[in-house]
Amino acid sequence: MTRTITPRLRTLVLLLLAVTGALLAGAGPASAHAALTGSDPAQGVVVDKAPTQVSLTFSETVAMNGDSLQVLDPKGRKVQVGPPTNVSGTTYAVRLRSGLAKGTYTVAYQVVSADSHPVSGAYTFSVGAPSQTVVSGVGTAGGGVVGALYAAGRYVSYAGFIVLAGGAAFVLACWQRGAGVRALQRLVVGGWLALTAATLWLLLLRGSYTGSGKLGDVLDLDLLGQVLQTKTGAALVSRLLLLAAAALFIAVLFGAYERREEGEEKRDLSFGLAVGGVVVAAGLAASWAMAEHASTGLQPGVAMPVDVLHLLAVAAWLGGLTALLVALYRAPEDTPVGSAAVRRFSRVAFGSVLALVATGTYQSWRQLGSWSAFTETRYGQLLLVKIGLVALLVGIASVSRRWTGRLVAALPAEGEAGESERRPAKARVSASASTGPETAGPETGTETAPADTERAAQLARQRAAADTARRKRLRDADPNLFGLRRSVLAEAGVAVVLLAVTTALTQTEPGRTEQEAKAATSSSSNSSASSSSSGAVTLDMPFDTGGTDGKGLVRLDLDPARVGGNEMHVYVQRPNGRAFDVPEVKVAFTLEAKKLGPLPVTPDHVTTGHWAAEGVQIPMAGDWKIAVTVRTSDIDQATVSKNTQIG
Repeated sequence: MTRTITPRLRTLVLLLLAVTGALLAGAGPASAHAALTGSDPAQGVVVDKAPTQVSLTFSETVAMNGDSLQVLDPKGRKVQVGPPTNVSGTTYAVRLRSGLAKGTYTVAYQVVSADSHPVSGAYTFSVGAPSQTVVSGVGTAGGGVVGALYAAGRYVSYAGFIVLAGGAAFVLACWQRGAGVRALQRLVVGGWLALTAATLWLLLLRGSYTGSGKLGDVLDLDLLGQVLQTKTGAALVSRLLLLAAAALFIAVLFGAYERREEGEEKRDLSFGLAVGGVVVAAGLAASWAMAEHASTGLQPGVAMPVDVLHLLAVAAWLGGLTALLVALYRAPEDTPVGSAAVRRFSRVAFGSVLALVATGTYQSWRQLGSWSAFTETRYGQLLLVKIGLVALLVGIASVSRRWTGRLVAALPAEGEAGESERRPAKARVSASASTGPETAGPETGTETAPADTERAAQLARQRAAADTARRKRLRDADPNLFGLRRSVLAEAGVAVVLLAVTTALTQTEPGRTEQEAKAATSSSSNSSASSSSSGAVTLDMPFDTGGTDGKGLVRLDLDPARVGGNEMHVYVQRPNGRAFDVPEVKVAFTLEAKKLGPLPVTPDHVTTGHWAAEGVQIPMAGDWKIAVTVRTSDIDQATVSKNTQIG
């Protein structure tokens, strides 16, 4: 009775824990991208006198170079003097040359946050009065072809680490006889090669990724030298050194360890490999934790070891699962996977899921901070997509588990195979070759003729091909293997998409940081509007058209906000503060108390995310409702509104 109920209960517990972990966990490490929280002059403000400097305040310390902060006049010419400097804390400033003319100026910034991710953006302010500007856009750090290649490198590096660490752990902890299986050897070595190549690729791309964004700068040795002096460059070099140690580990595991006979000496070698493997794997995981997300933000001293444990648990679970599937499909007939190995991996996977739940709960708190961040931030929305994929993956995995259970029932337990089955394949082939009539020479002891040797080799190849075809027919005829193959293929497809979403999440500004930046920016804007002596009105209105990439913020400036002619500027921003060039913006004014309006206004497109209209006529004073319609695609649009006193 107990044997019947316990596996079902364990399956149910695993399912519930995995879904709970997905609901609570973020993607990988907890992070804290830098965000612009304030500026002087503020965005969209019109100042009477030209400022002597422009200062920007971020949510954390950032890394800058001489071109990280630029101020451009209406004709696109640089007006800053000297490099930016750290004024105090997280505030950075650049001096401006004297005698600036009236007009609209563009402030563009491109910095690297403490968690290694590039952050860029731009905004405008005006001196005297707004004007036309030729600045139509600024470079976006981390984007373009270089950004896509860098993201691909991160994806491959995560996958390589999972296969390398998880596959080696499966051999040592679950199936030691698998050290002699060529398919598993290729899997682990392939993971090492993928991680090594991806690390070198990231090292070369790093300078261009955080700087110019030009593919031609990848081979710039001066830029590479600058990268090596950064925290991220040091982490990548450390990863390469640890991969050298991992190569030695692999050589011993699939060399001396595989050839060693069972006994006390092999058990000692197993213990040494296990300790060394854990140290190397933890060091590789720490190369992410010490330079990226977990190294900054709240409680980095706790977050970094938690992040290392999280990555190790992922590798043990998913990498071990990959190794198990390879063993089930590719293990030779004389080295079958025993049911004991499957049971050991089941225990490892169960412990890994528990670790993921614990670490994921902590990471979720660091990344989101509130339930509203799930729906109000891009990070939260991507996390919801990941939750759906994880739930789907767990559902498919439960099907695979049933097919695997049926196969395990037919597999021999460790120690049940006959002595002839335990012999290495080379020995069996040698024995058959020595007794086979095709290869045996004449009884007189004379050497085999060349024609007979060629004929024997041809027959051997034919027998091998026939044997392979026979095994394939038997495998395809087994309904359990056929069902497992289909469910595993579906699992692999979902896992590939899930890893892509996870990679995107590691490069997305966390919900906690995004909401804090929005609050700080809104407070700064309100303070600026209330202290303005010109009577200008600034309104911030979040919108959501409901479509893809449909969220943002509309900022409307009306100057001087009085009866008669007014100048209106409309700025549309993405949730991260960057300019949002939507297809259409329309504005309407309504004085509901007098049943006047709506009075439509169609502003002209000035530059990326900026629309303007002159001579906006307000016929009388009152509490006017200002409605802004934003269209983000052919079918997706939304109208948001606010009331303000005019006149």
